[in-house]
Amino acid sequence: MTSKKHQTDPAVGAEDRARLLAGTHHDPHSVLGAHPVPGGVAYRALRPGARSVTVLSGPLRTELRDDGDGFFSGLLPPDAVPETSRLRVAYGDTVHETADAYRFLPTLGELDLHLIGEGRHEELWRALGAHVLVHQGVRGTRFAVWAPNARGVRVTGSFCFWDGTGSPMRSLGSSGIWELFVPGVGEGELYKFEITRPDGSHTQRADPLARRTEAPPATSSIVHVSHHEWGDAEWMAHRRDIPVHEAPFSVYEVHLPSWRPGSTYRELADQLTSYVLEMGFTHVELMPVAEHPFGGSWGYQVTGFYAPTARLGTPDDFKYLVDRLHQAGIGVLMDWVPAHFPRDDWALAAFDGRPLYEHPDPLRAAHPDWGTLEFDLGRREVRNFLVANAVYWCEEFHVDGLRVDAVASMLYLDYSREPGGWRPNERGGRENLDAVAFLQEMNATVYRRCPGVVTVAEESTAWDGVTRPTHVQGPSGFGGLGFGLKWNMGWMHDSLQYMAHDPVHRSYHHGELTFSMVYAYSENYVLPISHDEVVHGKGSLVSKMPGDWWRQRADLRAYLAFMWAHPGKQLLFMGQEFAQGAEWSEAAGPDWWLLDPAYPAAPDHRGVRDLVRDLNACYRATPALWQRDTDPSGFEWITGDSASDNVLAFLRRDADGSPLLAVCHFSPVVRPDHLIGVPEDVPAWTETLNTDAERYGGSGVTNPDPLKPEPHGTHGRPAAVRLTLPPLATVWLRPA
Repeated sequence: MTSKKHQTDPAVGAEDRARLLAGTHHDPHSVLGAHPVPGGVAYRALRPGARSVTVLSGPLRTELRDDGDGFFSGLLPPDAVPETSRLRVAYGDTVHETADAYRFLPTLGELDLHLIGEGRHEELWRALGAHVLVHQGVRGTRFAVWAPNARGVRVTGSFCFWDGTGSPMRSLGSSGIWELFVPGVGEGELYKFEITRPDGSHTQRADPLARRTEAPPATSSIVHVSHHEWGDAEWMAHRRDIPVHEAPFSVYEVHLPSWRPGSTYRELADQLTSYVLEMGFTHVELMPVAEHPFGGSWGYQVTGFYAPTARLGTPDDFKYLVDRLHQAGIGVLMDWVPAHFPRDDWALAAFDGRPLYEHPDPLRAAHPDWGTLEFDLGRREVRNFLVANAVYWCEEFHVDGLRVDAVASMLYLDYSREPGGWRPNERGGRENLDAVAFLQEMNATVYRRCPGVVTVAEESTAWDGVTRPTHVQGPSGFGGLGFGLKWNMGWMHDSLQYMAHDPVHRSYHHGELTFSMVYAYSENYVLPISHDEVVHGKGSLVSKMPGDWWRQRADLRAYLAFMWAHPGKQLLFMGQEFAQGAEWSEAAGPDWWLLDPAYPAAPDHRGVRDLVRDLNACYRATPALWQRDTDPSGFEWITGDSASDNVLAFLRRDADGSPLLAVCHFSPVVRPDHLIGVPEDVPAWTETLNTDAERYGGSGVTNPDPLKPEPHGTHGRPAAVRLTLPPLATVWLRPA
């Protein structure tokens, strides 16, 4: 028979006590707090380091007994009202009064847990992580984390002197979610999750869904509340008006930490917005903004997928930057990295003691090129983590597009792997079926939830249907991946290879410029001259050109105008717009001093910058250059086989048929009276842009007067214009 003394003893039992101290208790709320017992209400508290703990219940004051190891207990009378009780805790000379975390019901409902379990919680960031809220009439922070393999989880942070012993979380059943509402904890507090792994060891982890972090090298998560009030309603209301494929899309790629080294998000909101507006780009693309520990990764090894990097300010500061760009009419794309994550022992790797976010098969988990881990995209909770993350950036930060990094490395099981280093899929092929399903789900979800947003694939292979709708099956048996645009890596590689040849040899490589039109409409393309082309010994864009400094700049100008006229959207990395001669360095950023009037060669660099500004202005004003980018009827060759002259000529047409004639001449000689075939229905042509103009640093060989077609045609056309081709230059002509 149980004694009366034992029945009414409020102290925590030995087994529960041991589990709480070891951090392995799955249901601390069943032990701590108030619980009816024969003769009254047992009250138990775990407050390590406390001198005393007193329960305040209405007018009742009950000092709890110190049971050692931070445990306190006492017996309240039967008429006590623990639902409204508070604890007065004395630490040394300070007294802290708060509601007891262990008197609250769970803050997550059945619907949240069901959606998480199904991998369909499209607003996962609202359920997991740290959220300041009022719960049962008390203000505090709800902490929730997915750690299904953990034997126990405690939240620790600045609010408990980094001793999580007194803050064990409860397990919410088979969901793998651990949850705790901590009264009195608010915005700005640092925190981590202390996880007891299956082997009994402990690890402190940053919150995978933290919306704010400490600035590296510090690694704590921060409780965040947004106070930003958006001012971009007009932009958001109209960004869906014109499909991106039929709109001007000229992108300036930026690495925010080094564009103006030392600048914050708010300072960049002034500086970057003003510069991009002046240069005429329609969009900026930000290299990864999500938090990352190593700056030398340029953001491509992410640890905080839901937090803008704290190096430049707070999440609200980043919102301010996006807001300002939108108010200036500039779209914002950001690089997004769902392919892999680093192995830092405070982040996602073996998060709860076993492979969780990474694939359990070592052959599938380890990325062979980057020393990182690949996501287990076949696990629905992991897929949910990433799909919701894509939606998060678009909805919470008003981002207009996601450029998805390293898609090829996701799509192929044998990517960068030797024979024997990978296993075929269930069909016997090398396609990563989990990645295909994930990318399709991500794209479909983003396009459904965020009208006007575009997703862009950095995909370097000939995968069929990258920009085909997900419900349309291709010859390979797969539905399309559902991206809006794809980087045209083939065009980039071939065209840069052509430009690297000395002009005397270019006639033998003419196909490197024309081949892109063979497949130009197989996908919806972006023409990228990105950061990848100006690092790791590749040299800057201008330094890829052969010859002396004059020829290099002339080649660069001609190439840029060819690029802006070619079907597809444009992307140019910072520094290339003013012919930076050195490779980009994330430590130093662009060489802005090249534009300083005190620098003798500054006019050379300003000339290229002025050309890029004029290219953008003319491009935006000329629908023929963008309205039919994905429609073969928007392009016509005039001559694609004038290899001996190093000449290309083609027409671009807008939706009404109005043309622009582009003539590219990649030889360093002047060709007077050069005949170019033209349609007979245009009475005269006028030069709209000439990259050899003196204001751009050219030799000034132009065609200042309208060019009237001659009746005898060439290039299979009924008429021809006679013009002077400048050396190493591209000329754009419009109907006069």
